[in-house]
Amino acid sequence: MLFLIIILAVVLLVLGFEMFLVLGIPALATKEAFFASIPDAAVIQKVLGGIDHTTLLAIPFFIFAANLMGSGQIAAQLTGLVRALIGHTKGGMGHTVIGGSMAFGSVSGSAPATVAAMGRMVYPEMRKSGFSEKFSLGLLVASAETALLIPPSITFIIYGWMTGTSIARLFAGGLAVGLFLGLAFAVLVMIEARRAGIAQEARTSWADRLKAIKSAGWALGMPFIILGGIYSGIFTPTEAAAVSVIYAILVEMVVYRNFGLKELVTITERSAIATSIIFILLAMGGLISFYVTLAQVPTQITDFLTAIDAGPITFLLVVNVCFLIAGMFIDPNSALLILVPPLFPVAMSLGIDPVHFGMIVTLNISLGMITPPFGLDIFVASSTLDKPVLNIIKGVLPFVVVNIIVLLVVTYVPAISLFIPKLLLG
Repeated sequence: MLFLIIILAVVLLVLGFEMFLVLGIPALATKEAFFASIPDAAVIQKVLGGIDHTTLLAIPFFIFAANLMGSGQIAAQLTGLVRALIGHTKGGMGHTVIGGSMAFGSVSGSAPATVAAMGRMVYPEMRKSGFSEKFSLGLLVASAETALLIPPSITFIIYGWMTGTSIARLFAGGLAVGLFLGLAFAVLVMIEARRAGIAQEARTSWADRLKAIKSAGWALGMPFIILGGIYSGIFTPTEAAAVSVIYAILVEMVVYRNFGLKELVTITERSAIATSIIFILLAMGGLISFYVTLAQVPTQITDFLTAIDAGPITFLLVVNVCFLIAGMFIDPNSALLILVPPLFPVAMSLGIDPVHFGMIVTLNISLGMITPPFGLDIFVASSTLDKPVLNIIKGVLPFVVVNIIVLLVVTYVPAISLFIPKLLLG
């Protein structure tokens, strides 16, 4: 059965079918070939019921909030604050891009939104500071990955929904892994700054830093509300997402007065379209995972690993290779929906912590966003900055190598993923 699903999905992918059909048609074919006794009404119920989950309500809210902030001043204020604090370091503008992406990620949870919001703001400044076009484009695309790791993260929400893992714990683990990835990119920025002979900018005075903090006060309120509300127990992640939308509307429309009702309607429409795309994929992915589970594919994988005497080390290596290959050809959410259902039960049977496995999966998803030839963020940057895709691919390759190194370290050092969840949540 698994062979049928894989072959049919590959054929549809090669023929250029939309991704929801690449997921949905194999599921329906599997149903007709192996589970014809299941009523058609049950299929419809599975498609609709699978996405009828309170946890998933956080996704449209975070997408809406991200679009509001990207169209307004919150993203610019956060980036300005980061530059005032760390812009004087060697390669300061590069570090500002990383820090700004992490800051925007902490209120959006979306890598493509981070690329679009940060691109026009920071790319010209990076070029002015002396970084090459290739490196500037690569850094902009790669640093947006941290948005999938720094909480809140839409990927963590989907993974938590699929596996029943605590989203609060995933957010806590993502904070450490996201910072680790950001620091690894910062090392690459320092190396490039020294190689290119980029002059160090003047240190910002404390008076100007305090002024920047004051200017960004409303913007800083967003991550404090989201994360503070979740970890203090005031909000669930879904409630925090809803509050972030209200806060973003009030700040952008009332405090900054950046746009009016007409612009709000346009942003709402754009957010609704993005939400629909994700939820169609979730519905189709839920259907195919239902049949994968019925066919006992996870059990078959476990039996195979037992037969060849493969332990957690070998299994996690296989997981990374599978996600790396998938990320080259299909979008990250589809890879998540296809691979997690059969692999997660195997990971649990091998004693791998679900939060640790979630960090490995999400790092792989992040890597898929920038992996040629079809990395989603590469095309978002190309569209946003009107730059050739090939130029961006050349610039992103060093960051792919760094990302793989970070992935291997996180894979085989679970303490990185689990330290903060244990510290905060016991």
